[in-house]
Amino acid sequence: MKFAKEFREFISKGNVLNLAVAVIIGGAFQAIINSLVNDIIMPIISIATGGIDFQNWFVALDGSHYATLAEAQEAGAATLNYGVFINAIIRFILMAIVIFIIVKIFTSAAEKAKKEEEAAAPTTKTCPYCCTEIGIDATRCPNCTSQLAAAVNEAAEEALKE
Repeated sequence: MKFAKEFREFISKGNVLNLAVAVIIGGAFQAIINSLVNDIIMPIISIATGGIDFQNWFVALDGSHYATLAEAQEAGAATLNYGVFINAIIRFILMAIVIFIIVKIFTSAAEKAKKEEEAAAPTTKTCPYCCTEIGIDATRCPNCTSQLAAAVNEAAEEALKE
């Protein structure tokens, strides 16, 4: 019973749920990137490199020559598939670039929202003694030289701590 209770507490924590959602979205995102690489980027690279298909770059370890990787695999030959590895590297780089762009967009949006929030925050307050407008961080009014209540309270708290 204790184990089940602890497991329920663990699984219901927000971080675990967020991680689960991230993994699921990451899997779906991987399918999109694979399609982008296989269906759009690789054909363009193939045209730019004169029809080179990385998928069929391999070495048959049995010493035989095969025209395609599928042909070698059908024959049951052990192969060193460095072209498939190159495709994986390209997918990784594209995934990293896309994630970088998404993070950059969200970060700049968050920074913009924070700046707008800071701009909306008050920068002045009114002196309770002479009713003039003073800076929000002022501890003494520059007009009437009164020590402001917040500063007095803070000084009293400091004195009590000592």
